[in-house]
Amino acid sequence: MNPVNIGAADLEALWLTLRLAAVTTLLLLAIGVPLAWKLSHWQSRWRHGVEVLITLPLVLPPTVLGFYLLLLFSPNHASGQWLAALWGEPLVFSFTGLVIASVIYSLPFMVQPLLASFSQNGKRLTRAAAALGMPPHAALLKVLLPASRPAIVSACALTFAHTLGEFGVVLMIGGAIPGETQVVSIALFQHVEALEYGAAHRLALVLLVVTTALLLLARWLGRAVSATSREERFMGVPG
Repeated sequence: MNPVNIGAADLEALWLTLRLAAVTTLLLLAIGVPLAWKLSHWQSRWRHGVEVLITLPLVLPPTVLGFYLLLLFSPNHASGQWLAALWGEPLVFSFTGLVIASVIYSLPFMVQPLLASFSQNGKRLTRAAAALGMPPHAALLKVLLPASRPAIVSACALTFAHTLGEFGVVLMIGGAIPGETQVVSIALFQHVEALEYGAAHRLALVLLVVTTALLLLARWLGRAVSATSREERFMGVPG
């Protein structure tokens, strides 16, 4: 069923983009939680340097980041040859390369909301859990993460939505191979470049609707989770 009359190639680009966003979000959730937790407890002068590196993709032009990742992944360089041997395929012009680039590019969108939540509540909750004899990792899993559910929902939604709109980084790393690396933003650009404004409008409209619906759902889930957490704390039920 295709109610907006999107072409088969554009549908393929849409599903590829959704798959890329889902994989990137899941990987960054697994990376971002322990990283943000570690940073929130790290009392070192190096912490600010690490935070700057994490934030760098927010301020760097995407093509700059994509260019250096292209050099890193290139099979013409030792790093690219080593990565290709590690992953079993060249990372340039591959879905795997897109995933790795997207994880790096969207890292701040996952880590920053979690770091803010952990920094605000983490030490207090960790100390309370330690007073009850709970080790740090158990406190993270059983106390801090449940208390940070609104931030987790927000971080996942921001990461997913940001990945949907990637252009410069994925173009530098993946090019525009249909079914392999051609994401929605690239397909949209190609339609505009070919003066196919009708197809571009349909594709842009779908992306706008999906992104808006995702953000509205995230806000609703965040409020619902916050209300549940407050109710559980009021009733004395552990989160």
